[in-house]
Amino acid sequence: MKVLVTGSSGHLGEALMRTLQARRHEALGIDVLPGGFTHHVGSIADRAFVRRCMKGVMTVLHAATLHKPHVATHSRQDFVDVNVTGTLNLLEEATAAGVTAFVYTSTTSVFGDALVPPPGEPAVWITEDVTAVPKNIYGVTKAAAEDLCHIFARNHALRTIVLRTSRFFPEEDDNRATREAYTDANIKTNEFLYRRVDIEDVVSAHLLAARHAPSASFAKYIISATTPFTRHDMADLRNDAPRVVRRYVPEFEVEFARRGWTMIPGIDRVYVNDRARAGLGWQPRHDFRALIARLQADEDIRSPLAREVGSKGYHDRVFREGPYPVE
Repeated sequence: MKVLVTGSSGHLGEALMRTLQARRHEALGIDVLPGGFTHHVGSIADRAFVRRCMKGVMTVLHAATLHKPHVATHSRQDFVDVNVTGTLNLLEEATAAGVTAFVYTSTTSVFGDALVPPPGEPAVWITEDVTAVPKNIYGVTKAAAEDLCHIFARNHALRTIVLRTSRFFPEEDDNRATREAYTDANIKTNEFLYRRVDIEDVVSAHLLAARHAPSASFAKYIISATTPFTRHDMADLRNDAPRVVRRYVPEFEVEFARRGWTMIPGIDRVYVNDRARAGLGWQPRHDFRALIARLQADEDIRSPLAREVGSKGYHDRVFREGPYPVE
């Protein structure tokens, strides 16, 4: 079974290619940039290029995209060309080629303003049923691409699964105040409570989605680390996160104190992966409890795959403030 991976020079694309090749799958990597796991260099916005690359393909893992860090450096038209037109090209050519499974990598950023509760309100329990309210061109184009996937599943019988992934990038946080208040490892460990996922678990979700797509018609799943919290914790979590975390993972305090780390005072949203675990049989291995156990053993909090892929960055230049400019 031939698998086409878009964005194969990027962070997730390389992780997918590494895993597929290790499992001896026939995988073809395409990207606008050259890379060690990219076989053909070209843009998914180029319909003829997509058509050539789709020959003999049975599964598409579509990870190529312009990301949120590109909002301040790329035009809105660039986002439409890559995220919308590029996805449409892939869907149309996949349908024409008889592809049996199409997996689209989306983002929890499509929820946008729905992620931030009004002052005084509890944290938001984010499931697939929450209405997306995109707040920038990145979120708008990712949501539009999701809708295109749904249309092709419904009207053209292209079996499609959309995976809304939470943060898995290894780059430092874009918020200066956050960078100054916490170490990078502290930030990322905290985020595993509510909005981060290890790339190894993202890859396993994609491969499971590819396996389930032929019998699923269409589905949409949140892909994030399993949170220890419940819906009943939302009010307390917004006002006093350390107390709630202590209730579920009390051992974190010793490990944080040993490193001079700090738990964030409040959490405003929690991504819930229940539907992905039930629908895909997905069993994510990396969560806050697992990270605390690694810290206790003085091990790296990252999975072996995350360490292999490393940091890709988003731009070919360095910015004075942070890893990328914020609009």
